[in-house]
Amino acid sequence: MNNKPMILSVIAIVAVIVLGILQFTGGCKKGVSAVPVAADSISAGAGAVVFFDIERVAAEYDYANELGDATEKKIKGITDEVTRRGNQLQNQGNAFNNDYNKGNLTSFQAERKAKELQQKQQEFDAYYQQQQQIAAEERAVMLNKIGNAIIEYVQKFNDQKQFGLIITTQGASNIAAGNPGLDITDAIIAGLNEEYVQKKAKGEIE
Repeated sequence: MNNKPMILSVIAIVAVIVLGILQFTGGCKKGVSAVPVAADSISAGAGAVVFFDIERVAAEYDYANELGDATEKKIKGITDEVTRRGNQLQNQGNAFNNDYNKGNLTSFQAERKAKELQQKQQEFDAYYQQQQQIAAEERAVMLNKIGNAIIEYVQKFNDQKQFGLIITTQGASNIAAGNPGLDITDAIIAGLNEEYVQKKAKGEIE
């Protein structure tokens, strides 16, 4: 699927929360259970300032892609049903106009049919608004699940690594210069995906 809008939404959620939670490690818990960490490319030690590209993380996180596909499939089903009902109502309106213009209806029949169509239109409008809200809530829940999964992993990751500051960036253009060893993006992606595989095997993924 084209997940660019989803990536941007995840970025917005994660960037705000991560920067608020993970700026300093003074409050990190000690002795936490190990989490999957691909650390070979990381040269930074405890207390260092590191960064990860949230755009890449959102795009390459398997859970985000699979949940996004499932959610969009569900929303497509909602949209298709709304379209079907809308087309059905449109066809009924066209049939009414055709009969009316040909003089196939008495004034009483035309008035009654017009009222019926008006009532159906009002019902459809209410249904449309309801389904729009359901679709928006489905997307919001999806984004919250993805954002929370990333945030929780980064927290556990930093409980082990004890970095002094974790910064989220969006694309390489945000970094003018820096030590490649301070970029923990690959480690975050690898760890997230490994953790996802483990949780999926245990049936812990909703």
